[in-house]
This record gives sequence, structure tokens and C-alpha cells, in this order.
Amino acid sequence: MKSKDWVLFGLVGLIWGTSFLWIKIALEDISPIMLVGFRTLFGSLGLGIVIALNKSIRISWKDLKKHLINFIILGFINIAIPWMLISWAEQFIDSGTAAILNGTVPLFTIIISPIFVEDDRITLPKLSGLALGFIGVILLMLPSMQAGWNDNVIGQAVFLLATLSYAVSTVFARKRVHDLPYQLQAFLQLAMGMAIIWIIALFTERPMVFPQLPITWLALLWLGLLGSSAAYLIYFSLLHKIGPTRVTTVTYIPPLVGVTLGAAFLGEVFYWQTLLGAALILSGISIVNIKKKQSTT
Repeated sequence: MKSKDWVLFGLVGLIWGTSFLWIKIALEDISPIMLVGFRTLFGSLGLGIVIALNKSIRISWKDLKKHLINFIILGFINIAIPWMLISWAEQFIDSGTAAILNGTVPLFTIIISPIFVEDDRITLPKLSGLALGFIGVILLMLPSMQAGWNDNVIGQAVFLLATLSYAVSTVFARKRVHDLPYQLQAFLQLAMGMAIIWIIALFTERPMVFPQLPITWLALLWLGLLGSSAAYLIYFSLLHKIGPTRVTTVTYIPPLVGVTLGAAFLGEVFYWQTLLGAALILSGISIVNIKKKQSTT
């Protein structure tokens, strides 16, 4: 990657690393569905402003219509489903643990991407990294599993389903929407996700409880404008430059940020298995990324 790409790569990792803390804070005041609803609303507004100010990235309805079904699918599998699962899971798990589990996205991508992307073939180093990473996941979940089937274990399992959904959506986006401006890609799937979430909220949130605390609104604005709008612009610009497997290694960064913030602001405590599990997950991803870089030099 070029120097500029590395800077953007690090920036989106830092932004997403803070998201788990803000999700945890917002859940003290509102439900997971309302959290995702406002996050997608603010994110869509931010991206809508970007597109409105940039006439060069607009396309005709005729051209857009051909891609509409793809963005409805992405609205489900990259926005609505994983964001609801993550928000629900963080009711039962620490924000730092959530950030670490988010690091499994590249591991799922390693499995899925070679099936659909010709230039992202599976290799022995990738398999080694995959095995190491999932051993880390088992270690991460071990303290909770020893206490039996409980909300913490369920929360971690649900979070892993969210990361699987992210991996599927990353490969899908690379294959099906690569010929549109990345700003438009980010906006359309976020807007579709917003529509899906608010339709669900209308039927499930009775009564519909809106945020009451100023810090909740701050959390939602952060998650929407930075964690969704700005981060998605960066992520999609990188996706088509460096490929789905390498771009998802941006999840190197959030575990380090999330664990630090969780301990500093929420007083979260981690078992030695948690730290070792995180180290193994990151090591597994490192093996994949380092080998990939060597093979392209």
C-alpha cells in the first residue's frame, strides 16, 4: 500500500476502535434497534451531504436502478444484520471483548473470499493464520464458557455471527458494486440499512423510546458521522485498491483501541485468556497480511 493508504487504513481503525465504547454508553439509555436506527440516520445524512456537494459522483436513475438490489442486500448483510447483532451483544459483553471479537472479520474473509474472488486465493500461510486466529477466539471465550451457557457466551457467539456477516458483505461488495464511486457505494447501503432498521423499529419498538441523555446523543452522532459516514468513505475507497482480505485487516487496530478505552473509562477487567486470545487473533491476521505483502513486492 502507498503511504496515503496506510494513513487512511490507520484512521479508520482508530475510528472503529472507539465505536465499541460509544455503543456501550448509548445502550445505557436506548435499545439496540433505536441505537442502530439513529446511527444509520446520522450516517446517511453525513454521506448525503458529501454526495450533494460533489456533482461528479452522481449517476442517473437508469444506471442506479441496475444496482439497487445489490445495495438492498448490502443494507441487510453489511448494516442492518451485523449492527443489530453487535448492539444486542454489547448488552452482555464488555466493549473491549467486542473490539477483540471484531478482529475475526479477516478470518472469515479468508474462508469466503477465495470462493468468489479469483485474485484472492487461499494459501498455506492464510490457513495457518486462520487456525491461529480461531484458537484465539476459543481462548477468548473460555472464561465465560467455563461458567456454563450464559448471557456472556451467547453475546460473544452472536457477535461472531455479526463478523461473519461483515465478511460476506465485503466479498459481495467487491464482486457486485465495484463500478460505482465509493462515496455512492457507502451512501446507498447505509441508506438502505437505515430504511430496513426503521421499518423494523416501527413494528418492534412499542413504545418507541428516544434518547434522553446528552451523552447518548453525542454517542449517536459520533457513531453516525464518524463511525459510519467518514469510516465507510475511507473503507470503500480502500476496498477496491487493496482487496477484501487485506482491507479487513483494518481490524488489527480496534482491539487495541477498544481494550484500552474499556479499561480506562468503563473499568473493564480482562482475564489472561482474553489477552492471550487477542494476541493469537492478531497474530493470525498478521501472518495473512505479511505474507500477502511479501508476495506482491
